[in-house]
Amino acid sequence: MDCAKNITVAFSGHRTYAGEACEELREVVLRLYNEGYRRFLCGMAWGFDLAAGEVVAELKRVHIDVELVAVVPYEGFYRLFHAEDAEQYRRVADAADEVIVVSEDESKVAYRLRNDYLVENSSIVVAWFNGVPRGGTAYTLRQARRKGVLVENLFHSAQLSLEF
Repeated sequence: MDCAKNITVAFSGHRTYAGEACEELREVVLRLYNEGYRRFLCGMAWGFDLAAGEVVAELKRVHIDVELVAVVPYEGFYRLFHAEDAEQYRRVADAADEVIVVSEDESKVAYRLRNDYLVENSSIVVAWFNGVPRGGTAYTLRQARRKGVLVENLFHSAQLSLEF
């Protein structure tokens, strides 16, 4: 296993996330840092992804060994963002140590490639998953399970099954 993967966390969650697990997210990121995780991959979608990215950006201000990586589905993805989401995107992108663009083309495949990148390059995925068995978050968590990547779900109902 790649040694960077051993210290890498990815985030995946719904775009409808509106801060419901804000404190728990901060606690989990700090706990993972204390367990030795130093590299954090943010998929850069509005909602949970960017909320997680901002938590990591806060951690970076205190711990210089934290690395934030923005994983973008395609060049120009930021054009989908408006108002507060656009500002949050800019803050996370500005805090990122690296920006990885996984596809040259704007397409549904670009999102799958981004999600595959998150799973392939991490040893744990922190999620905000509501149990709906379709969409990018469900896909990402299924891939994580198939690849043996740990999943920690912060959604209110912790007993949700990731097996569908």
